[in-house]
Amino acid sequence: MIFKTDKSKSSLIIASHADSIIKDARSELKNPARRIFGKHMLTLGGIAMLSGCDLSSDLSVNTMLRRMSLLNDDTQGLIFDPRIMAPTYPESMIARPFPFNAFYDIDDVPVIDPVSYRLAVSGLVNGQKLWTLDELRAIPQVNQITRHICIEGWSAIGRWGGVRFSEFLRRCGADTTAKYVALHCADNYWTSIDMASALHAQTLLALTYDGDVLPPKYGFPIKLRVPTKLGYKNPKHIVAISVTNEYPGGYWENQGYNWFGGS
Repeated sequence: MIFKTDKSKSSLIIASHADSIIKDARSELKNPARRIFGKHMLTLGGIAMLSGCDLSSDLSVNTMLRRMSLLNDDTQGLIFDPRIMAPTYPESMIARPFPFNAFYDIDDVPVIDPVSYRLAVSGLVNGQKLWTLDELRAIPQVNQITRHICIEGWSAIGRWGGVRFSEFLRRCGADTTAKYVALHCADNYWTSIDMASALHAQTLLALTYDGDVLPPKYGFPIKLRVPTKLGYKNPKHIVAISVTNEYPGGYWENQGYNWFGGS
């Protein structure tokens, strides 16, 4: 532990948080841009300097962690290159069955009527605001075999098919100079992504999995598939999309997860 003391259990928790953030920072040091930041970040002294915190209490550590998270978001945004594709894989590597993962049990997966379903689009758009599944399926479809990476430490390869998100936003008349795209779901989950990631060529509104209609456990009727981001940025059961310049947050992001969430 970096600054463990024997004073109290809270000190151990603070030390654990510090270890975690340092490990996260080290894992990001894969190119020169990251290493420039890393030279100053990989000690608590550097973290304290960047955050302006003295790290002497739970409150100051929480403030430090939040500031470091914001710095991490900004750094990932700066080094993100929308021209770089996530790796793709052969069909032989598809995970069957693909793991179910959510903040609830599989028995609580929402049931959505495909006939009455409408995808609502709002915010900085000047085109169509409500979309049926048939209308979405009529847009040219693409497929990809990519790896889903969960922040919990596991990953799995799957085949997803659907509409390029960039094409969908174009057809909605979305303002692609806006900062954020927020997504709200039937299971009360929500998240948001940066516009550059939304326009990435591999970002899909997924309507199928492994060649079949997207099963409920994987997000029926629509899942956002963003292979350049961690799993919590890939929401399921999407019912509403908003284009905005106001920071939208997210279910896990509002509880301390990094907002950018790059994989």
